Amino acid sequence: MSRLAVVSGGGTGIGRSTAGMLAGEGYDVIIVGRRPDVLADAVKWIGPQASAVTADVSDPAQIPAVVEAVGSRPLDVLVNNAGAFVPGDDSTLDQVAEQWRANFDSNVLTAVLMTTALLPSMRRPGGRIILTSSIAAQKGGGGPYSAAKAALHGYALDLATELGESGITANVISPGYITDSEFFTGRMTPEGHQARVNATLVKRAGEPQDIAEAVRWLTGPGSGYVTGQIINVNGGSVLGR
Repeated sequence: MSRLAVVSGGGTGIGRSTAGMLAGEGYDVIIVGRRPDVLADAVKWIGPQASAVTADVSDPAQIPAVVEAVGSRPLDVLVNNAGAFVPGDDSTLDQVAEQWRANFDSNVLTAVLMTTALLPSMRRPGGRIILTSSIAAQKGGGGPYSAAKAALHGYALDLATELGESGITANVISPGYITDSEFFTGRMTPEGHQARVNATLVKRAGEPQDIAEAVRWLTGPGSGYVTGQIINVNGGSVLGR
């Protein structure tokens, strides 16, 4: 039986590229997202090893659909990629609270609910849990989004500590500026793009495949001794820390 992977936020950008890479490595891949049309396009692009579950994984009531799709199979890889910058007004304290809660739900609760629900299915030993953070967690600039992504770092360290004896690893990938995703839709200017490219040491923007390659390593046979780590993939725009 083929190995099994679940990728949340798998319909576009980093999630789609990661799911495609895993399918190419021989995994059956379940992609999860909120928009059935986007998921259908991604499944067609990934190929016959892919299937989709439409669910908002920040909602506990929708998580069982993902668990049902996994069924009784051991889960080899869980990529918690769902997340977004949620803008909002900060004119009142109520609006501040609403925006911060929305960013926490989108970026932290999604990973916590998925991991908690699927943990009984994880392969022991050999399971791999990956959380997608952001360079914003290390350099700021995103307000509640930065704080929410930073929270994933502490969560991953707890997971690594808890699951190490079971042979399950837990790591964070922290991307820098990545094009060809929906993250900056309607918000990126040519000047902003160039400034982010100039901030790298390699003088180029990242692409979703750059992150998928990091996932390839963390899910491969040579990564079993790597857990509890924050893997920066940012072209050198933030140096190792």
